[in-house]
Amino acid sequence: MTADFTGMFKAMMEQGQEMVHAFNPALENMQVKGLDKLFPTMTKDMMEMWFGRTFNKDGLDAKTRLLVTLAALVVLGALAEPQIKLTIRHALAAGATKREIAEVISQMSMFGGLPAMTKALEIAQSVFGETGEGSE
Repeated sequence: MTADFTGMFKAMMEQGQEMVHAFNPALENMQVKGLDKLFPTMTKDMMEMWFGRTFNKDGLDAKTRLLVTLAALVVLGALAEPQIKLTIRHALAAGATKREIAEVISQMSMFGGLPAMTKALEIAQSVFGETGEGSE
């Protein structure tokens, strides 16, 4: 690793630890069930700061990073249900459409299998219903 990358990674890890500590200082007592409800959906500007172009100004925007994250979580299947919900909410807030989200989930059927894809689509439908997002 280069010194720049090492420094960037260290800063990212420190910020992540600070954020987790702010949400729950006693993390050892944290229950995973309902995790998605602990975190509010961030604004698009906040997501750009955290997940977008903060560490790599010429890199992916927040929407693209969240869609890539969603793809990885779909492959994990039922193990990642709270994280899938949270990522879908954030992707919508970052400008992703329902169609884009469904397409990413469908594409992952080749890697995670049909059960993982089906479960993720069910999760997406529930998030779309909660957020009242439009048809696109």
